[in-house]
Amino acid sequence: MKTKVALLCLALIFSGMQVFAQLSKAEKKEWKKKAKEYAKNPSNLKTFTEAKQTADNDNASLKGQVSTLNSQISQKNTRIAELEDQLSRMRGDLTSARAELDQLKAAPPSNSMDFSKGVVFKVQIGAFKNKDLSKYFENNPNFGGEATEKGEQKFTIGIFRDYWEADKFKKYMREMGVKDAWIVPYKDGQRVEIKDVLEGVVAEKEASGK
Repeated sequence: MKTKVALLCLALIFSGMQVFAQLSKAEKKEWKKKAKEYAKNPSNLKTFTEAKQTADNDNASLKGQVSTLNSQISQKNTRIAELEDQLSRMRGDLTSARAELDQLKAAPPSNSMDFSKGVVFKVQIGAFKNKDLSKYFENNPNFGGEATEKGEQKFTIGIFRDYWEADKFKKYMREMGVKDAWIVPYKDGQRVEIKDVLEGVVAEKEASGK
């Protein structure tokens, strides 16, 4: 009977495994001895079996935690890769912006504002025949002219966004002897009548309190 219990103990300890067959003679002898002890005191075997089950359960729980941690690490690695890619694009944009800024710094400074859009005012100083001064117009926005159907050249000096500044300059020109000086308005680069921009001039006057 004791022999059967001992064999049963060994079967329970090594159930589903072939460890016993791989043991050395000394190890087999030692485990046979332990099997006999378990046969004499089954409560020890019960304690051992429950402890093993608890250890197996703990091991399974730890494996689950490790799996969860590995999943979290994978998600964080993915996020890190996304942030690194975003950082790389931002660095590229910064490099491009710096290159554009360097180009702007290297470009020769403009000596005039862009008066091709909106309303501006010039002071016409006269219209003359047989006087072609067009070569002086280039790169000199404050001096200009245009030909008329009668073959005359109308010449203007100064260019202003503010009508009243243009009017002040016109008065200076008259004081200097240019009696025919008068204001001509332009809108989007085209000469127009003063009535076409009068509303804006009046609003400007009211806003400035002149």
